[in-house]
Amino acid sequence: MFLKRDYFEKKRKAFLIINTLYKTMFRAFPFQTDFFNHEIPLLKRKQSAFAIEDLPGLWRLHWQLGQITIFSTFYTRIDQACLLWGIISIIIFLTAQFAPIDWATQAFFWSGLTLLGTGAMIKLSEKWATIEPLNHIISAWIFLMLAGLVLTDLSIFWGWAPILTQLPLLWLALNAFGYLYTGVKMRSRAFLLICFVHLLAIATLSYVGVWQFLETGIVIGLSAVLLAELQWDSSGVCANHPLGEKP
Repeated sequence: MFLKRDYFEKKRKAFLIINTLYKTMFRAFPFQTDFFNHEIPLLKRKQSAFAIEDLPGLWRLHWQLGQITIFSTFYTRIDQACLLWGIISIIIFLTAQFAPIDWATQAFFWSGLTLLGTGAMIKLSEKWATIEPLNHIISAWIFLMLAGLVLTDLSIFWGWAPILTQLPLLWLALNAFGYLYTGVKMRSRAFLLICFVHLLAIATLSYVGVWQFLETGIVIGLSAVLLAELQWDSSGVCANHPLGEKP
């Protein structure tokens, strides 16, 4: 009886959280104006490896058997940064979930990996470092990742239990804020949608029990990989600054 009451109470609270987040995110912005360009697909599949001009650092993948194209896509430097962060996130959180490695050892290795990933992101995005609003977005993500790294390491080495027991919540919240900020700056519905997915994951953490790190890794990792694999709307923000031009 008490378990059933507790279940419905958690369900009610989760619904209230999701409803509040929905109102905050999707009613706070002027969707009925030209803030977002609804003529641009929110997400769409990349056409082919040759559907884009030659850009510095561009990766093209084209597998063809005779006249049949098996796989064809491309990765800009921003795609590569997203792909890298997605892989790093999946490795870190799945290791935390399944590997019998103590927290101090994991903190040491994952701090190094996160710093390498941050450095790679700075290098891959250097051409956008002086372009608004892209420079603000890059700076925000760097700040969020380093802040999360510092809080995580301090919670492990100094025994900050309130943070240590809520690491999945911490990283989901940091990523959600990053996607929210990016979505507003880029005028992109795709990034706001991914922000909502992260907030929804936060609301469901209490339901997955001991699998919180697994859920966090899947949500954060696959979201970044999805952005690398698909083309997303930016309401002309990126189009105003061709990637091949120097800022």
